[in-house]
This record gives sequence, C-alpha cells and structure tokens, in this order.
Amino acid sequence: VQLQASGGGLVQAGGSLSVSCAASGRAFNDYVMGWFRQAPGKEREIVAAVGWRGASTYYADSVKGRFTISRDNTKNTVYLQMDSLKPEDTAIYYCAAALTGIWNTAGLIRAGTYNYWGQGTLVTVSS
Repeated sequence: VQLQASGGGLVQAGGSLSVSCAASGRAFNDYVMGWFRQAPGKEREIVAAVGWRGASTYYADSVKGRFTISRDNTKNTVYLQMDSLKPEDTAIYYCAAALTGIWNTAGLIRAGTYNYWGQGTLVTVSS
C-alpha cells in the first residue's frame, strides 16, 4: 500500500490544523492506521491509531482531548484533526499502516508494528 500525507503547515498556538493521508493499493480496511510524529532531535512517537472500521481508537496522553483520528474507508483516507495546538506539537507527522487483525495497544504504539509509511508532513506551531 502507498500512503500520501498532506495538510501540514504553520499555525499559531491554540489554533487548529487537519492532516490527511490517502492510501492506494491493497484493501484499506485491512489495515490499522496510525499517526506518528518526530520532532527535531527526538524519537518518532505514536500520536494516535484507529482500527479497521474506525470504532477503536488510541491516543497518546500528550494529545488526548485535543486531537481526533478518523478514517473514511470509502475514500481510503485517514485524518488527524488537531485542535488547541501547542508549540510542542511541532513535528513531522507520518501516517502509517499496520496489516494486523489484532487491536493490541502495546503493539500499535510501536513504530515497528507498522508495515507502510507515508512521506511525512510538517506541522509547525508558533508561540
């Protein structure tokens, strides 16, 4: 599967931004989808994940209550709505797809679980 992320940009603290990731190739709903981010000098970290039909979700504590992950299987697209953005949210955001039949949070928070990655989109939050 090929993943193409888009929608990053510059926003002021407290603002909102939405990023999306379009998939092509094998059946989209076979994959758990995740968003990761990597800030300069830091390791890549999980932001959120969503299950095959969108019913199951996971959020990192740092974004819980501010970010919303969703997917539209008719459009082969996963979204990340980011509200109340903070300067510490500044990072390159990557979408990723995991070919798995099990919703296992311990696995889904690890980058190594994901089989395919998008190219990343930069989100910059100014203070």
